[in-house]
Amino acid sequence: MERWWAWQFTLVTLATIYPNPSHGKNAEFLSATLINNLVADPRTGRLYVGAVNALYQLSPDLKVESHTETGPKRDNRQCTPPVTDTCEEAVDTDNHNKLLLVHGTKDVLVVCGSIFRGICSLRNLSNVEQLLYFSDSKGEKSYVASAEESVSVVGVMSYFTKDKDNFTVFLVGKGYGSHDSTKLISTRILQDYGDWVVFDSIIEASAVQANPFVLRYLHDFRFAFKDGGFVYFLFSRTLGVQDTKNFTFISRMCENDHGYYSYTELQLNCSATNKYNKAQVMIMHFSRLVEIIGACYMTSSILPHQHDMVTTYNCGAEFLPSPLASKAEFALTSDPSLARKGHMTAVAVAVEMGHAVAFLGTTNGEVLKVHLSAHPEVYGKVLGELNKVNKNLLFDSSHQHLYITTEKKVPVQACHLKTDCHSCIAMKDPYCGWCVLEGKCTTRQDCSRWTEENTWLWSPNQQCVQIQAFDPPNLSCKKTQQVQESDGGGGSLTSLPPSPLLLLLPVSPTVVLYNCSVGREDCSLCKHADAKYQCVWCATSRTCVYRELCPSQQSAQCPNPEITDIVPRFGPLKGRISVTIKGSNMGIKKEDIKKITVAGVDCNHQADRYSVSTRPVYQHYQYGGGASSDLGGTLGNEPNVTKLSLISVEPMKGPMAGGTVITIRGEDLDTGTKDDVTVTIGGVTCEVLSFGINITCKTGKFRAPSDPLTVTVKYGADTTKDIQTAYQYTENPKVIDYNPKASFVCKFHSSSCLSQFIQDTLSKNDTVLQFYSPSVNSSFNTQSLRTSLQLDNVYEELKNFDYHPDPSFNKLNNSAITEASGRGFSKAMTAKEAQAFVGDASCHVNILQVNTQIYTVKIDLISVSLQIKFGHGEWVVGSVYYARKDDIPLAIIIPAVIVPMLLFIAISVYCYRRKSQQAEREYEKVKHQLENLEESVRDRCKKEFTDLMIEMEDHTSDLSEARIPFLDYKTYTDRNFFLPSKDGANDTMITGKIQIPEARRAIVAQALNQFSNLLNSKTFLINFIRTLESRPDFNARARGYFASLLTVALHGKLEYYTDIMRTLLLELMDEHVQSKNPKLMLRRSETVVERMLCNWMSICLYQFLRDTAGEPLYKLFKALKHQVEKGPVDAKMKKAKYTLNDTGLLGDDVEYSVLTLQVLVHGEGPDVTPVKVLNCDTITQVGLFSFSGRVLKWRPGSTGQILSDLDLTSQKEGRWKRLNTLAHYNVRDNATLVLSRVLHTQSFHQHQDSHEEKNALLEDDNTFHLVRPADEIDEVKSKRGSMKDKAMTKAITEIYLTRLLSVKGTLQQFVDDFFRSVLCSSSVVPPAVKYFFDFLDEQALRHDNVDEETLHIWKTNSLPLRFWVNILRNPHFIFDVHVTEVVDASLHVISQTFMDACTKTEHKLSRESPSNKLLYAKEISTYKKMVDDYYKGIRQMVPVSDQDMNTHLAEVSRQHTDKLNTQVALHQLYQYASKYYDVIIQSLDEDPAAQNKQLTLRLQQIAAALENKVTDL
Repeated sequence: MERWWAWQFTLVTLATIYPNPSHGKNAEFLSATLINNLVADPRTGRLYVGAVNALYQLSPDLKVESHTETGPKRDNRQCTPPVTDTCEEAVDTDNHNKLLLVHGTKDVLVVCGSIFRGICSLRNLSNVEQLLYFSDSKGEKSYVASAEESVSVVGVMSYFTKDKDNFTVFLVGKGYGSHDSTKLISTRILQDYGDWVVFDSIIEASAVQANPFVLRYLHDFRFAFKDGGFVYFLFSRTLGVQDTKNFTFISRMCENDHGYYSYTELQLNCSATNKYNKAQVMIMHFSRLVEIIGACYMTSSILPHQHDMVTTYNCGAEFLPSPLASKAEFALTSDPSLARKGHMTAVAVAVEMGHAVAFLGTTNGEVLKVHLSAHPEVYGKVLGELNKVNKNLLFDSSHQHLYITTEKKVPVQACHLKTDCHSCIAMKDPYCGWCVLEGKCTTRQDCSRWTEENTWLWSPNQQCVQIQAFDPPNLSCKKTQQVQESDGGGGSLTSLPPSPLLLLLPVSPTVVLYNCSVGREDCSLCKHADAKYQCVWCATSRTCVYRELCPSQQSAQCPNPEITDIVPRFGPLKGRISVTIKGSNMGIKKEDIKKITVAGVDCNHQADRYSVSTRPVYQHYQYGGGASSDLGGTLGNEPNVTKLSLISVEPMKGPMAGGTVITIRGEDLDTGTKDDVTVTIGGVTCEVLSFGINITCKTGKFRAPSDPLTVTVKYGADTTKDIQTAYQYTENPKVIDYNPKASFVCKFHSSSCLSQFIQDTLSKNDTVLQFYSPSVNSSFNTQSLRTSLQLDNVYEELKNFDYHPDPSFNKLNNSAITEASGRGFSKAMTAKEAQAFVGDASCHVNILQVNTQIYTVKIDLISVSLQIKFGHGEWVVGSVYYARKDDIPLAIIIPAVIVPMLLFIAISVYCYRRKSQQAEREYEKVKHQLENLEESVRDRCKKEFTDLMIEMEDHTSDLSEARIPFLDYKTYTDRNFFLPSKDGANDTMITGKIQIPEARRAIVAQALNQFSNLLNSKTFLINFIRTLESRPDFNARARGYFASLLTVALHGKLEYYTDIMRTLLLELMDEHVQSKNPKLMLRRSETVVERMLCNWMSICLYQFLRDTAGEPLYKLFKALKHQVEKGPVDAKMKKAKYTLNDTGLLGDDVEYSVLTLQVLVHGEGPDVTPVKVLNCDTITQVGLFSFSGRVLKWRPGSTGQILSDLDLTSQKEGRWKRLNTLAHYNVRDNATLVLSRVLHTQSFHQHQDSHEEKNALLEDDNTFHLVRPADEIDEVKSKRGSMKDKAMTKAITEIYLTRLLSVKGTLQQFVDDFFRSVLCSSSVVPPAVKYFFDFLDEQALRHDNVDEETLHIWKTNSLPLRFWVNILRNPHFIFDVHVTEVVDASLHVISQTFMDACTKTEHKLSRESPSNKLLYAKEISTYKKMVDDYYKGIRQMVPVSDQDMNTHLAEVSRQHTDKLNTQVALHQLYQYASKYYDVIIQSLDEDPAAQNKQLTLRLQQIAAALENKVTDL
């Protein structure tokens, strides 16, 4: 991707940037606020910078093309957008950019900020100042990002297909904020379509987005990307509030997944111990995700015959397990390739020469350059000036620049700093190489002939050119000729110079000037010169000159030889050493030496070591008295013979790698010469370094650690001296750790180009070495420096040892010294290592920070200099000035200190006592207020309860079975089984209407009877259910409806129905137990058997409802309805003054009075009915009389007035209309209302919750009843003036929460009565409950991993949550009553309390808990005990046998089966058989039991009769 050193980092910065001296100033952009996000348009190369309160559009070279301000805006997280003046908490709030996405095909930029609950906008990609779309009135569905700055948000563009149309969407992943939605991942659309609006979350997959991710998890999304049709999210999360350890995950799902069925998570562990556990970025292969999906699919019992589900359903399916996640023990684990201290913040990866190169941003402002080879290493880095490199690190569209948000601009490489091939290669920088023809370190593109072989040598290959030969060796300055060069690699380069003065190769023309006298001091040397130079020995001047310069005749014979010295002067007794004779005129060539003797003994002349005229070398064999040659030279009695001895060796041990310099001490060790001496240790040569009184040598490499070995010194060929057990080879030393790990350059200056900097040790022992870090050249590029420790021949590289620029100091103030400030202190020095001197006095360094260094000093000086020392580095910061100390008398000091102190203490005591008294008074005041409030609430509850009991007496006294409006059995089952279906009351099973031609009715009836018989075959029915549940389009709703049809069809044989249910329950139980999730069984009605169980309970408990539980339930409903309707109820907002649900609490004070109306029904006699209503009720709310075709007429006198919710007299407030109330018509107490029929007139609503029939005068829905919506603004202001309305203040809802306590206290007795009737095992317990609970107890004993808590959950899921909660929330399922929305909201609170009482989980409540939870917090423990006692009591009851249960079920079948639409149910069931006919036939053919019973044939016959289906008959 990235290529060359000239392609350098470009900068997006937050502060002033200084130019790089080597490259000039790079392009840069400065933002006045913090930069949050940075994205690039790949088509144009433009950059889009999202900062706090600003959005910028930049050109590729960072020129500002357009910008706009995005904040601050008035906002508050507590307020719901749009934020208006009604939000008193709103203040100017910074807008942090949370997400930027480029949609190039539509030229749109998606911008999401932190204000207004994270609402996004669309802007023009070519001009960000142009706002294309923004709306803050679409509600919660348009909240995309997070309102909190610390919550991370990532996103990626994608697509979505619906109805063969493709829509552009983007997927968002975000963490949790305190005011955010609980959706972790959502799909957002970018256009309006149907019910969807722009930025709407179009996929509701709660299993992925909400339920698995409870709020105690803290998610941190890092990256989102697409690949191969999948979307990937990289994130980390904690396990809980207390456990803050992060775990990293990668998740995947298909782009066009309509239900997030393909969502899969894989945990990632970097190192076996997961030490590096928070992800910043990732590169991986995704085969492990496919393995997880395959394993989950294969272990699912839903797929008994499928072995290739991952390929077939690569995007999951509704019937497959989802979401999927790996367990912690199966996480993908890998060892870290590179580990460094600190945290990575950004990563960019490129490929160069087939190798991966990474640029890593860190928290300390560095950008590390890493070659990701088999052994990754940091080959360079750049030091930054900030504390942190931002997360945004990306390449431009041409891949020639890297954009980085930091204060430091850095080059990708620094090839040009290397001046020779070896230093260029030593960098190991994949961007660099040696350009052979140009002789410089360059990038590949900057080398003119890089395409040719061996012309550009890549740095990591570690190889330079070696020149072996030139041809021709000489070349005239004026001659042009081709030059052939052979390099060390066997190749050659040919260059033809274009002119005499320009050669591409480093070859220079040579002019030879020869001087005969130089090096020719005697005659022999002169005659030895090359004859072409014509040198002669001039006897007159006794010098060697050019022949033309000698005036006399040259002599053919040279003077006699002369011996001046013999080396060495000493030798061993055995001889056999080389002796060198020095002199002059000792021959012109080696053949001139005829004979050499020492004391008459012939010596061997070593001709190869002969030096013309001056030095014959010989080897003598025995001691003699002198030395001579046949040329006539003689020198005294030399050499002398000595006696050699060895005494000691130091040191006595060293590493087996060798390299240790040892010193050998003894007597007469300087015998002979250095060339005659060899030293060995255990047979390994020790290289002689110095020769004299003592001998030093460097040990060689030994094969392994050894015992003490013999040191042998050999002189010549025959003389050997030993020291036994003198030296031992040991293990090579190892560097375990070193500190510190950084150093300053320390102002090293050198005129020469050093490539190596050396520092000797200060002290050492067996475990610790101490040394100063070497000072380096300040102009040298410290990025490529490698620091190593040499221990003899052992080289240990100190990896990650860094050199930092010397610190800088600011100018000191002239005041007393408190601190010395500057930059770069702590990068390579600690406070203990730093030294400070004021004059000659040392100062203690208290604090050493990044930008400030603080010292304290106590000396009495006038003006002294401050000097700072860091190791070798010394800096004089400036001068410090002190005022001279004057002595103050002690008599003045003591009173001056003590008097203010006593005064301060006295004032403090006075203030403390005053505050304490004031706080005590305030406490007593608040306490008194609370007592009054408590007493008021108590009295109010007592009064309300008394009033309710008096008013309920008339109802409860007549609540016999005949007066309670129980539904008949058919209506009861229809509403329980089919009312929740998609068709509701119009469902075929409720209406009982099916379209069958008259001619076929008899045939169809006969075929349905055959189908009923087929359903009574257990083999067929089990196979039928399994086949349907294996189909992907047989969803949860279809399964529930199918189970209800089956319940009606088999109602005549409920004992057979129970047997089928038991069989399917056993399979479901085994599945959950084997998958180690037994607690999830029966939680939701997602299978056929779960819905069958719900219906079975409804059937078996119908009589118990009529006999026992129905009366307290009806009383509770009537009491709640009466309590709600005794106060104002807003007909539009569905809020009431008296309720149990805080969200449905009417928070405004509404003036009202109770009226007693005399209602006369026109045409039904003169009797009137007194009815109590409120004067604030709408005409519809007096809905007891609003029957179809009739309206209320008020007769205040002799005339009548028709009453309706809206008419021409309705009040208007701007564009709003207020619904008419009794007070609007001025209806008085005891007024007479006539209920009469008026043609062509319709009521505003049929009843309170029906919106089907609206008054013709209603042009729009801008109507309100008691409270006008606070989030709407009038478009037209009233000209008449309504100062009273304008002055009305909105009450805070929380003030009225005490009403919840009042209503709760009033209804408490009724709630307790209902709970006792349901949860009392001492009275009547339905036999079905005992029978089924015993069944669960038996199955729990059959499985080892089912504990008591799991069994409790099974029982709770099967009865209280599956049946009683449903009945409690829907009283119209058992009673002939109408449940309004306001009453339903309060029933929801009671049912939630019932659910909480049935769970084992302890609910920890806090001040932030919902009011509904807090309302019954005190009673929950009592209710929990009732549930536990109920379960225990049932277990101790006498068991219900299978025979008794079957008898009871048979009686139920006998009593009620003929009332049900059994034929309609069979007809509807057959529709499923017809829809899946082929797969059912195939499944039956594969079942041997079905074949024996000829079930396939029977189904084919039924199909032929019902729909003329072609069969194989």
